[in-house]
Amino acid sequence: MKLTSTLLLVVLSLASFASLASSFNTLSQGSSLSTEKPEAVLTSPNGVFSAGFYPVGENAYCFAVWFTQQTRSHHLTVIWTANRDQPVNGRLSKLSLLETGDLILTDAGQFTVWATSTLSRSSAQLNLYNTGNLVLRTLEGENLWESFDFPTDTLLPQQFLTRNTKLVSSRSQSNYSSGFYKLLFDYDNILRLVYDSPNFSSIYWPDPGLLSWDTGRSRHNNSRTAVLDSLGNFSSSDRFTFMSTDYGQMLHRRLTLDYDGNIRLYSWDEQGETWVVSWQAIQKPCKIHGMCGENSICSYFPDSGRKCSCLPGYRMRNPTDWSYGCEAEFVLSCKKTASYFQNLSHTQFYGNDYGMFLNHTFHECKNLCLKLCEDCKAFQYVFKKEDGFSSCYPKALLRNGYHSPDFTGTIYLKMPKSAKKKPFSYANSTVEPFSLDCSIEGPLQPNRTYLRSRGNGTVKLMLWFVCGLGGLEIVCIFSVCCLLVRTRKNSGENKQGYLFTPTGLRKFTYAELKKATKGFTEEIGRGAGGIVYRGVLADNRVAAVKRLNVANQGEDIFLAEVSILGRLNHMHLIEMWGYCAQGKHRLLVSEYMEHGSLAQNLASNSLDWKKRFEIALGTAKGLAYLHEECLEWVLHCDVKPENILLDSDYQPKVADFGLSKLQNRGDSSNSTFSRMRGTRGYMAPEWVFNLPITSKVDVYSYGIVVLVMVTGKSTQIHAVDDAADRERKSLVTWVREKKNGEATKTCWIEDVIDPIMEGRCDMGKMEMLVSVALQCVEEDKNARPTMSQVVDVLHHHKDIRH
Repeated sequence: MKLTSTLLLVVLSLASFASLASSFNTLSQGSSLSTEKPEAVLTSPNGVFSAGFYPVGENAYCFAVWFTQQTRSHHLTVIWTANRDQPVNGRLSKLSLLETGDLILTDAGQFTVWATSTLSRSSAQLNLYNTGNLVLRTLEGENLWESFDFPTDTLLPQQFLTRNTKLVSSRSQSNYSSGFYKLLFDYDNILRLVYDSPNFSSIYWPDPGLLSWDTGRSRHNNSRTAVLDSLGNFSSSDRFTFMSTDYGQMLHRRLTLDYDGNIRLYSWDEQGETWVVSWQAIQKPCKIHGMCGENSICSYFPDSGRKCSCLPGYRMRNPTDWSYGCEAEFVLSCKKTASYFQNLSHTQFYGNDYGMFLNHTFHECKNLCLKLCEDCKAFQYVFKKEDGFSSCYPKALLRNGYHSPDFTGTIYLKMPKSAKKKPFSYANSTVEPFSLDCSIEGPLQPNRTYLRSRGNGTVKLMLWFVCGLGGLEIVCIFSVCCLLVRTRKNSGENKQGYLFTPTGLRKFTYAELKKATKGFTEEIGRGAGGIVYRGVLADNRVAAVKRLNVANQGEDIFLAEVSILGRLNHMHLIEMWGYCAQGKHRLLVSEYMEHGSLAQNLASNSLDWKKRFEIALGTAKGLAYLHEECLEWVLHCDVKPENILLDSDYQPKVADFGLSKLQNRGDSSNSTFSRMRGTRGYMAPEWVFNLPITSKVDVYSYGIVVLVMVTGKSTQIHAVDDAADRERKSLVTWVREKKNGEATKTCWIEDVIDPIMEGRCDMGKMEMLVSVALQCVEEDKNARPTMSQVVDVLHHHKDIRH
């Protein structure tokens, strides 16, 4: 009842708000808009857009821009919000344009919750343009700030999405705060939809199971821009483009990342007074990650839409919100005879594989899952006609589950025999309606404590005097207590702040790192292990902060592994500064590299041949140290251009080394791994054929990196660029064919090297570098050199001797 009345209050407020609104053309310096006068708004010259305080809950307001015209259901369509995660009080809150040129939003006259942080020596004013862009500019025409540079969940025509901006969904239909879905340009220049919750992150559009060129995307343009025009055409620098179904008509349009994770283009229907979907990215809603939470399945029914259901033997964690997923009602045993597998056909759980095991029989796959004990919750068994054999995918976690008759694979859920029930059927199961509506939390409300004025002046003065005396006494007592406690803590404080004295790693709190990264907002890289953010520490050092996807790992194991990594010290390895192991959070803090990754620099064509040669040599030195010189036996297991970072002098440093150790690689004396690791295209054959894993897997990956660096091509290329049905070859095959006599030029190396280096490089060094790389990528691991041998050859230009 309380929620219903609150929502009714908001709707009535909007209705009265729209009817009483009085508009202004500009907001000048020294002027302000107040929540106590919500009818006072800025309006664009054409009357299409309005800006002002928008009610988002009981006594809660956000400063926003919206379409002036209401929908038939008396709903205002918000397209931008200044303080979506920090609503302000309905009393004494203001948006003020200061004489300094700074536009600030204050809550109840006490707290500044948002500001443009602009300065202007000349007069400035705030204008709302016909495009919906809210612009702070000087009278001379200089733009100081504009809302188009800081989108929330909506992109308007002529508003650019760039490498520095992203769309973030709202939490629900009634909660306008930031949700978990994002539209952004990834590090590889591809425009993607990402589910990014506090617990895990995953890409779901374009289809992560396909390569970029299979989805019509291109990684080669690093401008990272996308824009929608007023006619309904959207184009992106990665070659993704679409047109609305009503393309060509001059209509009001908006591209919105909705709370359900789908990106949709809406067109305004003037007669129906409503928004009509004219395009959407995802046609099968169950393909969107995170919607039903962990241990649950999304199903789509034409008559009733999308539904969520718990796996058999599981129950909902939060009966009001499916995004929390389900939890097991049983405990699995490691005894092989105590478990059985329940067959769920046409069901898939994307990602979180313990590994990929090719050409396995069903019996082998089942035994593998039993052997993995608690690390295997289920296994996917899929026969691929194009391969001619079946593949086994043990599942460490059950996320992104969906059921569809179109999917031919089967999931086999591990369950205790004591919980054995009749076969599970989607038709007979209890299927709860899907819901990401978090309105149970209630509409947003200010979360601060405000001082209120009460009584007359005399009584107030007496109260202040008494409180002052009492407060002084409390402060004195508290100071003495703190002094005693601090004296006790001082001896152990340094030990608690660092892991072990030999490592010198600082132990950070989660709050420290959240503050340093401004709430984890500036993403500088991502991978299977986690997401990396730029941060500024309390001592003003710029750092790279990586949030690891190992939340379920025990703190003792994590600390032991971090201790090992902390002892690694080499000029061509990223230096670790600290870590965080607090609750479910596992973070690593390391030095920040000014020039980003090798992948980014190759895409931008910023490396000449000398830099590429030095990068190849430095990377080899770093890997040789890991394999042969450091005290611990550490394999990288994911050597690729994205994990080779460049400092201010373009010197390389290998990053993410030892990630396998952080993911329970096992005893360092063991030469075999139980699951596949690495990135497709850079993985050695040993991974695919389940052969013993040695340091030679890193040698193979290094060889591929060198070939990519010298040729400027990806790991898979089209052999004939002008053919209608181009033949796709591996980069290794293509280079070997050129070297063995298929080159079109006098010297084969001229046909292989990156065209931007042609005629401007030492051909002898490039030929030697490619020859080394080809020996590194031999199928037989025993035919590959060690990394120290590679270093010797690059140093002295000698042939490799095994």
